[in-house]
Amino acid sequence: MSADLIVGIQWGDEGKGKMVDMLAQNYDMVCRSQGGHNAGHTIWVDGVKYALQLVPSGILNPKAVNIIGNGVVLSPEAIIKEMKQFENLEGRLFISDKAHLNLPYHAQIDQAKERLKGDKAIGTTGKGIGPTYAEKISRTGFRVGELLNPKKLCKGILEYFKQNRAIFDVLEIETPSEDELLALLEDYKEKLEPFITNTTNMVWKALDENKKILLEGAQGTLLDIDHGTYPYVTSSSTVSAGACSGLGINPKDIGVVTGIVKAYTTRVGNGPFPSEDFTEDGEKIARIGKEFGTVTGRKRRCGWFDAVAVKYASRLNGCDQLALMKLDVLDGFEKIKICVAYELEGKRIDYMPSNLEDAKPVYEEIAGWDSVVGCRDFDSLPENTKKYINRIEELTGVKVGIVSTSPEREDTIIRG
Repeated sequence: MSADLIVGIQWGDEGKGKMVDMLAQNYDMVCRSQGGHNAGHTIWVDGVKYALQLVPSGILNPKAVNIIGNGVVLSPEAIIKEMKQFENLEGRLFISDKAHLNLPYHAQIDQAKERLKGDKAIGTTGKGIGPTYAEKISRTGFRVGELLNPKKLCKGILEYFKQNRAIFDVLEIETPSEDELLALLEDYKEKLEPFITNTTNMVWKALDENKKILLEGAQGTLLDIDHGTYPYVTSSSTVSAGACSGLGINPKDIGVVTGIVKAYTTRVGNGPFPSEDFTEDGEKIARIGKEFGTVTGRKRRCGWFDAVAVKYASRLNGCDQLALMKLDVLDGFEKIKICVAYELEGKRIDYMPSNLEDAKPVYEEIAGWDSVVGCRDFDSLPENTKKYINRIEELTGVKVGIVSTSPEREDTIIRG
């Protein structure tokens, strides 16, 4: 049995949470492969809002086993707080012993470096994700499995501070007290030990037993460390290939890849965004779509659907289908724009350049529609909505297999 994959195709915040939650009802295992508590999935079920940051979205399926893979950077404080929302998690949630620890000092480093950059700041969440991944790559980080020996881990962290004292002095970060640090690590161990294990073996076993497995990532393709709008990106591999390294599976284990896109485009933080709309339309999208970050509460920048970027991201991920989210946000617009190409250095291009900084959008306009709210089959959609969806398919080369017409789980069209 192969593992199906959900991946964000824009700059994150596409609505992956709703899709994973809905699809997870049919899976035995749901796995998170990368990112940290800088990511947030918002899920609405029966009018109740759930905001998940580290716990996989499959947690709302009582029959599913949920895996936090080795590619994730884990904040013990964040995961412990999040776990309090749920009961009886033992046997349902597992954390890789090879995932890297995101400790309080990582957030201090993150925030201090952003301050030093001034107006050149990337616009991170300040959660310590980048510094944690940086230590992982430089082989100076600490892994979740090390929590099982708090005294040894405490000594290792204090030695790390000693070796890097000059840097911490510049950043104005104090060395933690040995007693306080040890007490903190022992508390982490007490609360997390039942959940820490070798998750790679668990996933392999599930594959060998033909279990149905769903993989979910965090952020979106255009925030990928290699293929996104660098340097305004996250610090992990957000594409489908990253799910393999983040869980310890091989490319042949991947099944159906579903790319999640909004019916428009948003991004949080700094960086290029060709189809951003600075007019009242952009404000209207933000207002109706409640476009505020799940984790930070920051207002998201809003604009029109960028078919060039989606085509690029779909190819990177090998998407078999797209799930078009938040279509209802566009209800009532007289005209709806689609970015079909870019103008760069006086030339029209239909591909994603390595540097998007100076790219200008080339738009097509499609007549709007009244309302799609509550539509649960394709034929019931307004004719102009169908034209919009068909045009997206033509421009991206990928079928729109799923359409979301409201935040509710049931208001979803599955096309055969």
